[in-house]
Amino acid sequence: MVTVFAMAAALWGLGTLIGAPKRLRWGMILVLWAAVVVLHLVLPDAAPLRVATGGSVAPWLLLGGAAGIAAAYGRLVLWLRTRAAHVGAVNADDKPLFEERELERYARHIVLRELGGPGQRSLKHARVLVIGAGGLGSPALMYLAASGVGTIGVIDADVVENSNLQRQVIHPDAHIGMPKVFSAQKAMEAQNPYVTARPYHRRFDEGFTESLADYDLILDGTDNFETRYTANRMAVSAGIPLISGALSQWEGQLSVFDPAQGAPCYQCIFPQAPAADLAPSCAEAGVAAPLPGVIGTMMAMEAVKVITGAGTALRGEMLIYDGLYGESRKIALKPRGNCPVCSGIASGNS
Repeated sequence: MVTVFAMAAALWGLGTLIGAPKRLRWGMILVLWAAVVVLHLVLPDAAPLRVATGGSVAPWLLLGGAAGIAAAYGRLVLWLRTRAAHVGAVNADDKPLFEERELERYARHIVLRELGGPGQRSLKHARVLVIGAGGLGSPALMYLAASGVGTIGVIDADVVENSNLQRQVIHPDAHIGMPKVFSAQKAMEAQNPYVTARPYHRRFDEGFTESLADYDLILDGTDNFETRYTANRMAVSAGIPLISGALSQWEGQLSVFDPAQGAPCYQCIFPQAPAADLAPSCAEAGVAAPLPGVIGTMMAMEAVKVITGAGTALRGEMLIYDGLYGESRKIALKPRGNCPVCSGIASGNS
């Protein structure tokens, strides 16, 4: 077998030397492989040529099959990349929406039947606001950027503290004292230079209404009920889906609140905030470090599905994950008829 590989290397080197195109060089190697297979099929078992080339045709057939699969996969990826670049992926200036390096970056998305080029185009055009650059916001922001969401806003009034770093993985130790939104912006832009990160170093409140018009999806990763209720009211008023996550010690939950699609809003499920002693903060109750990563990444997954229409988003359902026992379950959620925020919207679309 070594002799055949040496001959293949010699053919490739000779072709390179004379300037033959790659297709011709691969063709010569294919002819060599076919000749070896034919020899194994027509010569007797003890023939010197058969012995010198491995003694069996099986390895050569397996090698040819593997090479054929690899070549077919390469052609498929090339075709999908071309399709993504030309099927609707064009700017107003008649330029390709994706650069060549972007297509290579998102190739694993583009080969997914549920996403493809159109799905990646939707992600490119999407504008997502993430409230909170903490435990849940950290993984959500990183995976939104990695997925190719075109515009990502992040709003948070806090600065990076040493106690954050156990779970808020978007922030490095060197950024202690820096506003979280600027730390998150640096991380997202370093991860994917093709996305636009918009930092808002302030609290999320009713005064953000004008800026909210720039977004078509909200992810709420905050740890206080006042902000959650505000985000819910504003999302319902703007007709924007709200993906909300929450954590406590070893357990997390998330859902997609979208009354415009017949799903309940956040206040349908939680009509009023619980007493302070029934819902302690992470600082008071503690939280396992990987748990925000699990739930925050799930929030990013739901965002990708909502943006692209792939699969079934968690509208009208809440997913609950118990990290201590490795269990997850889903419960059905329904709009509340007397909800002061969305009763006229959700019931009208049910």
